[in-house]
Amino acid sequence: MNTALNKQDHSEPKIVVIGGGTGLSVLLRGLKHYTKNITAIVTVADDGGSSGKLRRELGILPPGDFRNCIAALANDEDLMTQLFQYRFRDGSGLEGHSFGNLFITAMAEVTGSFEEALYESGRILQIQGAILPSTLEDIKLCAELDEGSQTRKVQGESAIPEAMLPIERVYLQPDEPQAFPPALQALLNADLIVAGPGSLYTSILPNLLVSEIAHAIRTSQAKKVYICNVATQPGETDNYTLEDHVQAIEAHTHFVDDIYKLNEGESLTGNQLPKGYLFDFVLANNNLDFPIPDSMSHLQAVLPPHANSQGYTVILADVVDNMYPWRHDFVKLANQLMGWYKTIRQ
Repeated sequence: MNTALNKQDHSEPKIVVIGGGTGLSVLLRGLKHYTKNITAIVTVADDGGSSGKLRRELGILPPGDFRNCIAALANDEDLMTQLFQYRFRDGSGLEGHSFGNLFITAMAEVTGSFEEALYESGRILQIQGAILPSTLEDIKLCAELDEGSQTRKVQGESAIPEAMLPIERVYLQPDEPQAFPPALQALLNADLIVAGPGSLYTSILPNLLVSEIAHAIRTSQAKKVYICNVATQPGETDNYTLEDHVQAIEAHTHFVDDIYKLNEGESLTGNQLPKGYLFDFVLANNNLDFPIPDSMSHLQAVLPPHANSQGYTVILADVVDNMYPWRHDFVKLANQLMGWYKTIRQ
């Protein structure tokens, strides 16, 4: 029985997904039906709500995005989601906290480390895959925002979209956190690396700003796909096109590539860009038959490009949720992604 299981695992593609928030869990819900060889690499920059409070009071890495991933990869997804997302409405010290956050926090206390807590939580709950932090360091996400005549600096992941100003760049403090080694190994061994969907500046880029993570993606022989959001996000990507999303990733990862080279003792020659884009492929929605309702007018559909892109290939597919057309449909998304991967792998 073990031999058959191992054979099955080896025959299934090794997929690494990168991100955070609800977008990552949407993708995981669909992917788990195609392979058990899933590794989620998750941001630790979250500082809002229950996660932020636990982080400040107990010094633990923020558990919220990991909680979402555990629920998404669980066998009994519906029940686990209800349980892990259950939020206490009252009670001294409990109000506002979700059960899943407290579960992971308690597991970290019992096992002695956050990474061991994730492993044991996954084992006990029999999730279909592995969940890893991009770094174990206590990082803070910061941003420089365009105020017109001047630049405003903002600290904290939750404060960035609240400012409702165009984002010039985001960066980490400390600026060179060490990547979690198992995350690097997963990237180097992957058959397919996927970033997104999810908040561009506050869920995806915090992982890519860890220079060793970006370097491992660039070095990996895997197929690399960025899943662009179906709609813009207020305070982050207002009025963004697909090209704007891609160029934001390129601008930020070019900078961290330079940091990596300097740390490795390499010299920088002028403003030389790395060869190729970080992600060779961009998956974008092309089904615009379900317009965003007037009640959500602060959102805009990210339209498919009118012309061929330079340096990367756009995969156009129907991946939108028909009822909530500002979100991805997890079944459609997984079907389209894995159908495309099967085609190019042959």
